[in-house]
Amino acid sequence: VIPGLAAVLLGFGVFHVVTSRQVWTKDRPPVDPPSTPFPQTVAGAGMVEAQTENIAVGSPVGGVAVEVFIEVGQRVGAGEALFRLDDRQLQAELKVQEAALDRAQAELARLENQPRKEELPIKEASLHEAEANFASQQYEYRRIQTLYGSGAAEEAELQRREQAFRAAEAQLARARAELELTQAGSWEFDRSLARTAVAQAEAHVEQVRTELGRLVVRALVDGEVLQVNVLPGEFVGAPAGQPLIVLGNIRQLHVRVDIDEHDIPRFRKGAPAKAMLKGSPREEFTLQFVRVEPFVIPKRSLTGDVTERVDTRVLQVIYSIDPRGKELYVGQQMDVFVDADDPSGTRN
Repeated sequence: VIPGLAAVLLGFGVFHVVTSRQVWTKDRPPVDPPSTPFPQTVAGAGMVEAQTENIAVGSPVGGVAVEVFIEVGQRVGAGEALFRLDDRQLQAELKVQEAALDRAQAELARLENQPRKEELPIKEASLHEAEANFASQQYEYRRIQTLYGSGAAEEAELQRREQAFRAAEAQLARARAELELTQAGSWEFDRSLARTAVAQAEAHVEQVRTELGRLVVRALVDGEVLQVNVLPGEFVGAPAGQPLIVLGNIRQLHVRVDIDEHDIPRFRKGAPAKAMLKGSPREEFTLQFVRVEPFVIPKRSLTGDVTERVDTRVLQVIYSIDPRGKELYVGQQMDVFVDADDPSGTRN
């Protein structure tokens, strides 16, 4: 009985395995992989970018953003304001420097307008007073000299009168010198120093105004706003690799193609090139050669392919693309094929 039961169970197991075996069928992929239109080709991964390249706009200084003047998709012109940082501290500093400039200018004007017309009568009156005093002391001194000669005056009185006369003479000379100094006006070296102080104050004012201007970040080229990463109230710094705003001229799109360093010897400048969008391999775009960036760099633009090598270097080639009415977006990836045939037998 047991051998018979074992045989029945073995047959049942074989029958179950045979009938439940899964039949694998080959399914077509949802999207066919791209294929080259050229007999011999150099393939590369392309990235759609603006004609001006993707301009990452940052802030030269840190601060709190108080106004953002643009939005994604808006066209901006060169010099147009993009966003503004808090400028209250610099506005206060500007007032301080402007006041210092006014003071320096007033001091220069005071020196350039000397002498005051009100000062001249005072100096002239002092001179007349000194002249009268000199004449009086001179008369007294001569009178004492006569009396001393006749023995009617003592020597001490003569010396006292002589000293008074010399003092009056010195006072007269001083009054004349002060009048001449007042009439001459300010010293040229004082005016030169005042002009230097004015220039320094003007430089300080211009420096603060320059700093205020830096708080308003402006576009340096015409283009379209591709990305905005700053909002009012956010603190804005200047971190590397984190653009606050991305601009670009997308009226004419370019494709940046990475040519693997192993394919560089077969690449020809100006050779016909075709591009296909990821997910739409049957739709071809004709590319026009623009330039080669003659500096081989490590590969940075990744396609996500599991077989992709990231430890390689690439030559970047720029092509212009005609969308032919199809909407292309900056940052889209494309499969690019460049004709590697060389009928002339030469390499460019």
